[in-house]
Amino acid sequence: MRAVTQADPAKSAGSAGPLAHRRPLGDRGFQLLALVAGLLVLIILVLIAVTTAQQSTTWFTTAGFKGIFSTDWDPGASKFGAMAFVYGTVISSVIALIIAVPVSVGLALLLTEVVPRRWARPIVYVIDLLAVVPSVVWGLWGILVFVPWLQPIYVSIASGVNGVPVLDTLFGGHNVQGAAFFTAGVILAVMITPIITSLSREVIATVPAIDREGAYALGATRWEMIRGAVWPHSQGGVVGAVLVGLGRAMGETIAVALVIGGSPEVTGHLFYPGHSVAAVIALEFGEATGGEFRAALIGLGLVLFVLTIIVNLAARAIVERSARRMRGA
Repeated sequence: MRAVTQADPAKSAGSAGPLAHRRPLGDRGFQLLALVAGLLVLIILVLIAVTTAQQSTTWFTTAGFKGIFSTDWDPGASKFGAMAFVYGTVISSVIALIIAVPVSVGLALLLTEVVPRRWARPIVYVIDLLAVVPSVVWGLWGILVFVPWLQPIYVSIASGVNGVPVLDTLFGGHNVQGAAFFTAGVILAVMITPIITSLSREVIATVPAIDREGAYALGATRWEMIRGAVWPHSQGGVVGAVLVGLGRAMGETIAVALVIGGSPEVTGHLFYPGHSVAAVIALEFGEATGGEFRAALIGLGLVLFVLTIIVNLAARAIVERSARRMRGA
């Protein structure tokens, strides 16, 4: 009869070398490939920033940084103020967020918490299809159908709020047009709603089922369960999705160029025509054969690049902060 050898508990089983030293060649190759891909993205971003900064040096040396805060844009008189375009970009993007965020978050909660899965799947397909519609299609629909339809509505609203404090400043005036800041914001809201909805839905779907069941076991209603269990877990991810949508709205070009009106002015009237950074670059770059005009347009691109980088960094910081808070909890 063979004797059974007892394993010594003081000795470690298997090799004492770390697992990292025994990884297959494929794992090490994949790690190297991922590292190269990440570094390549950073290198491309740096090259874009450096190249655009070099190409726009003439504008910055002539107008200085005050050119960014100037509202005078007259290429014939060599005046290249950027503030009207930055203002139009920010205002149209904020309008888009105000409209799109409640709709997107509501749709995400509807698809994950209310609608049965067999009915939610076709709705998700439709939302995903809206996300891939080309921006030029949205722009053509906006200028051909939406703008003429909105023109009389804007006129009626402007006449109705005439003399009303605050509302007259936002929606009144005598230069009301269908192609305006608000129209661009609505078109952008339609374009970014599928993006925010999809990202928010994926984040909300990661909430552990035990958290939902625990809330129901304590007698919570569906709304109390969403507020107490779902939202704290997914808040950071939803905010990150919103900021991703904001970055998408700020960088939109063709659709905004067709429906915003093309007037470089800073005004509080949302029914007035305006302009944006991406739109003016797309519309006027072909006319800028060289010199300060071309440098100013490239400088506007650099300003927009910096704004979008700031938005994405803010989104990343908010998501990481939420993740740390959840780990601490």
